[in-house]
Amino acid sequence: MIVITGAAGFIASCVVAKFNAEGHTDIVLVDDFSKLEKEANYRLKTYYQKIERKHFFNWFEVHFNLIEYVIHLGARTDTTEFNKFIFDELNLNFSKKMWEMCATHNIPLIYASSAATYGMGEFGYSDNHANIENLKPLNPYGDSKNDFDKWAIKTETQPPHWYGLKFFNVYGPNEYHKGRMASVVFHSYNQIKLASKVKLFKSHNPNYTNGGQLRDFVYVKDVANVIWFLFSNKCESGIYNLGSGKARSFYDLAKATFNALNVPVNIEYIDTPVDIRDKYQYFTEADMTKLKQQGYLTPFTQLEDGVKDYVCEYLNKNDYL
Repeated sequence: MIVITGAAGFIASCVVAKFNAEGHTDIVLVDDFSKLEKEANYRLKTYYQKIERKHFFNWFEVHFNLIEYVIHLGARTDTTEFNKFIFDELNLNFSKKMWEMCATHNIPLIYASSAATYGMGEFGYSDNHANIENLKPLNPYGDSKNDFDKWAIKTETQPPHWYGLKFFNVYGPNEYHKGRMASVVFHSYNQIKLASKVKLFKSHNPNYTNGGQLRDFVYVKDVANVIWFLFSNKCESGIYNLGSGKARSFYDLAKATFNALNVPVNIEYIDTPVDIRDKYQYFTEADMTKLKQQGYLTPFTQLEDGVKDYVCEYLNKNDYL
């Protein structure tokens, strides 16, 4: 059996879809299934069993001999949450226990880290382990992910194969439930449908034009493909970036959304809120060298192609992957 945590959420539900497409139905879904707004993400998936997150470790202790692999994508991901206790409980301590149980029972593990660990990017975007101790995340969410990464690379007892994936700006189907934490593509789409325009933050940095702020946007289908690759191949254990490897501007993203809808580009620039202005990232770009060296040579989806697929095949149809 393959365990996938966070299975009702955005990225993990798309990973379940990928594994279903590859012929795997022996999947155990783990999440808080009381959140009914996520039900459509897994309603049509094929799986073996659903386990409530709070009961999972008890179930694990009984069924560990049946588990082939754990893909741990469940986490609290709200970057605007500042209650450290929540992140310690769900992102750090839960992940440590997952790691220890996988190590004890010799089960490979993939887990979700985040590009939020890189903070302002003052130490670059290399996933070299030597860089991790220097990083300065900007919020408790990023701290929780970086704290676990630091713990993972130092702890002596490890799963037989393990991979921590630093997700950059992921967009794509199955994020309807995410509200304000949904991708800029999702919000741009809804703004265009409502008012035929998109609001983007002005630049408060003289090195960037309005809308010229750069992010590494990565399509969720590419994320699922990388996870499938790591699941299928015994690559070198460690922490890996997972972005497209190419920074693109918010203007490019908004323009791609307008074009996918065949609507003229109409962008209004608004001030970045003062309370986040001093921590606003103007550039992120994943260094993908390490993953490529492990043999992952599949090209990542171009931004325009990913946005068009997302808009036309999912958002316009209110459909799910």
